[in-house]
This record gives sequence, structure tokens and C-alpha cells, in this order.
Amino acid sequence: MRVLVVEDEPQLANAVAEWLRQDAHAVDIALDGAQALERIAVNGYDVVVLDRDLPMVHGDQVCREIVAGASTARVLMLTAAGEVTQRVAGLALGADDYLTKPFAVSELAARVQALGRRSRPAVPPVLRRGDLVLDPARREVFRGTRYVPLARKEFGVLAELLIADGATVSTEHLLEKVWDENADPFTNAVRLTVHKLRRKLGEPPLVETVTGTGYRIR
Repeated sequence: MRVLVVEDEPQLANAVAEWLRQDAHAVDIALDGAQALERIAVNGYDVVVLDRDLPMVHGDQVCREIVAGASTARVLMLTAAGEVTQRVAGLALGADDYLTKPFAVSELAARVQALGRRSRPAVPPVLRRGDLVLDPARREVFRGTRYVPLARKEFGVLAELLIADGATVSTEHLLEKVWDENADPFTNAVRLTVHKLRRKLGEPPLVETVTGTGYRIR
């Protein structure tokens, strides 16, 4: 998934982003509300982890603009205020979930995963294609009874192909969802990652190249 972490404390923002990257998500960081709105305007995020008390543009306003705009991103709002009235106020703005500080990063990651499934229609918690099974929560892949160890980007590419369910997935889409805003659009990273993924998945081959377009799962 593509995730935006909006948090004005750089140390916390980086810690959350790194934890989410371990789950093979592409993660961008914004340190204030203005940066967040700029990134949301140009990137298709699945989930926005949004601190409520932000400089430049308050988190409440960022949430309002996400809900009012064309973005389909789900919003996980963070706040230091734990009172019920504050949580209700955040949800009333259109946030999909709410987490008070301090929090366990593992819980935040689980909530992001759950919200990500809701950002796209009918995405099951476990993805299957023939004898191939991918479990995003456990970050495990099996082909038949064989465990397939995958690197983060390989796992992310395979998840996107399985979500597409046989439809062609463009290289641009894979760069957007599996890498992040720092990815070079002219890089051959996707091609190299697909090459490694094919080798690890074994025979018969599952990932097909659609010339000039992208890739699809058989």
C-alpha cells in the first residue's frame, strides 16, 4: 500500500515510517499540514496517518480536505488527547480510525493494514491465486506447501499483482504503490524486482510481462 505519515515530530514520523516499510508499504512523510496537502494532491494514498495537532495547516483541516476531495485515502488520526469527546470530534471530521498517543507501533501498523483493505473494494485479508497464497498480516507467501521468502519490494509487487487478479498492472502503478515519492520514474527497479520475484516463485512461471504496459499474474 501507499501510506502518508503526517507527524511534526521527525523522530516519531521516521520510526512509524520505518515500521510500516517493514510490512512492504511505500511510505512518504510530511512534517506539517501544508506538506501533507501537497503530497495528497499528487499521490494516490491508500492510508493517511494524520497527527491532529500540526503546524501550518491543522490536522482537522487536512482531514476535512481529504474527505471533501477526490482522494479515496482512509484516515487514521493521531492525538495526545485521550478524552472521549476528542475522539468523537476526530471521527466526526471524517477520520476512519483514531489512536491516542502514546501508542504501540505494532498496533498502528495493524490498524493501517485494516484500513488499507477498506480503501480498495473487495480486497480479502489473504490473497490467493492457484497454489499461491500471500498473507499480508503475517507477511508470508507460500506456493503450495513451500514457503517463499521475499524481500519487501518483491512482497509489495506480488501483493499488487494478486490484488489486480489477472489484470495488467502498469510499471507506473507499481512504482507508486510499492516504492515512494523518491523513486526515479526512469529506474529499472521494477523490472529487476519482478525478475527476482519470478526466480523465487519457481516453476511454472506465474508473473507475465505485458510488453509496453506492465505485468500480470497468471
